[in-house]
Amino acid sequence: MSSTSTESPAIDLGRSKIIHANLSSAELVEHAILNGEAQLTARGALTSRTGKYTGRTPKDKHVVREPLTEANIWWENNNAMTPEVFQGLKRKAEDALAGKTLYTIDSFGGADPASRIRVRFVVEQAWHALFVKQLLIRPNESELQGFEPDWTIIDLGRTQCDPAKDGTRSEAVIALNFAERTVLIFGTEYAGELKKSVFTIMNYLLPLKGILTMHCSANIGAKGDTCLFFGLSGTGKTTLSADPARRLIGDDEHGWSDNGVFNIEGGCYAKCINLSAEGEPQIYNAIRFGAVLENVVLGDGRVPDFTDKRFTENTRCAYPVDFIEGAVIPSVGGHPSNIMFLTCDAFGVLPPISRLSPEQAMRYFLNGYTAKVAGTEAGVTEPSATFSTCFGAPFLPLPPKVYADLLNDRIARHSAKVWLVNTGWTGSPYGVGSRMKLGYTRSMIEAALRGDLDSVSFETDPVFGLSVPVSCPDVPSEILSPRNTWSDKAAYDEAALKLIAMFDENYERLLSGMKSTAQEV
Repeated sequence: MSSTSTESPAIDLGRSKIIHANLSSAELVEHAILNGEAQLTARGALTSRTGKYTGRTPKDKHVVREPLTEANIWWENNNAMTPEVFQGLKRKAEDALAGKTLYTIDSFGGADPASRIRVRFVVEQAWHALFVKQLLIRPNESELQGFEPDWTIIDLGRTQCDPAKDGTRSEAVIALNFAERTVLIFGTEYAGELKKSVFTIMNYLLPLKGILTMHCSANIGAKGDTCLFFGLSGTGKTTLSADPARRLIGDDEHGWSDNGVFNIEGGCYAKCINLSAEGEPQIYNAIRFGAVLENVVLGDGRVPDFTDKRFTENTRCAYPVDFIEGAVIPSVGGHPSNIMFLTCDAFGVLPPISRLSPEQAMRYFLNGYTAKVAGTEAGVTEPSATFSTCFGAPFLPLPPKVYADLLNDRIARHSAKVWLVNTGWTGSPYGVGSRMKLGYTRSMIEAALRGDLDSVSFETDPVFGLSVPVSCPDVPSEILSPRNTWSDKAAYDEAALKLIAMFDENYERLLSGMKSTAQEV
C-alpha cells in the first residue's frame, strides 16, 4: 500500500515530495528497478551496489552525550557527539529530505512482544526499504494501523557530511540519540548500518531490564534443545546455524530473557563470498525473489558469481528468516543447553573444539577473539589478532561487565555447556596450513549437541588450559590436538605462546578499564 505518512516525531518530513509507506516487497522491487537503484538476478533476487562503503564504518558511529543516559554509556567504546552537533545534523536532514520521494517502513525489533520496540525507518532508496522490511520483524495489517514508533531511523546515505561544517569525522556519520530516540545516517549506503542501529538500541535498553542481548545465531533441535553460536564476521555464525537437521531461530542478534531466547530480527544477513548450493544449500536456496544482494557481481544471464570479489569480499544477502526451510516462527526458543563460541584462528594453534569451564567462558566471552588474515584489509600482511568484547564491541553501549554478568548468571542457572570452536586454520598458520574443513566442524558441533562428547576422554591443552576431546565421531582424532597437526613443533609452541600472551594482555586491559580513543565531536 502507498500513503502519505505522518510526520516523524524527531524530523519534519512535511517538505518531502512523496512518502511511500509500507509498500509490499513486490512494489519495492518494482520501485528499485524503475529508480535505477538495482537489478533483478536470474532467480528474482534484487542486487544493488553500496558505493564507497562496502561494510560498516564504526569510527563514524557516535552516541549523543546527554544527561538522560550519559552515566550508563561505555564511553571508552563509544564515540561521543554533543547535542549541538546532533541538532545541526537534524537540520541538515530536514533540508536534505525536502522535495524528495521517500520510503517508510514500520518494523518491530524483537520477536518477544514483551520486550520489542517499534521502529520507523525513513529512507531515500526503495532497495533500502526492502532490506529493512526483510531484516526486521514485519507487523501484520492490524499492527500497522495506528503504528506509533518508539524509535525513528533516518537514512540519508546519498547525502555527505562536511566535517568542517557539520562537526563530523568524515563524510559519513551514524548518530544515535537515546534521549530523542532517533538515529541519523549520512554518507554511507551500506545497508548493514540500518540493522546494526536497531541492535545497538536493543543492547542499551534490554540489559537494563535484566535481558541479555547477544551477537549470536541460534537454532533448535528435534528435542527442543536450543543452541547459540557467538562469533565475529567470518567465523561461521550464519553458516553453522543453518543446519538442515535443526530449525533456525535467527542468524545474528538475539535476546535471552527469563522466558528463553528470542530473535531481535526477522531476517538473515548472510555473507555470500564463495557461496555454493553444495556447501550451504539453505542459504543458497533463500536467494530468490524478495531477497536483497549487496555488491554481488552478476555473470551471464544475470546469474550471481559468488566467487567474484571485485567490489568487496564482504558480499551479502538479506532475506526473511522464513526463506530458510523449517525456520522457527515466531523466532523464539527455550533456554540454551549448549553455547558455541566461534573463532577463526589464523595462527592455527587453537583446538578445533574444546570445552570451557565457567571461568574460561567469561574470559573468552570478554576477549571475543578472532583473527584477520593477509589481504582482507590494507596493510595486513600476516595474521592479526582481533579482540571484540562480547563478540560485538561496536554495538555495545553499556560496559562489558553488564553483558558478562548476565551471561554468567544464565549459564549457571540453566546449566548450559560452553564450547570453543576454531573454524580457522590447522597444521600451520594462514598461508601455510589449511582451513578447518566445514564438514569436520559440523561433525564436532553435532557430536557436542547429541551429547556424544560427554562420554569421551578429555586432555588439557598445556598452553591454553582448554579441555580437548581425544576423539569425536566422524572426525580424524589427529586433528583434535593442534600441535599434532604441525610438522614443526617448535614453531607451533612459539605461535601458541604468542597468542596466549595476546589473550592475557587484552584481558588485563579490559579488567583494568583501559581507555580507548573515543572522541567527542
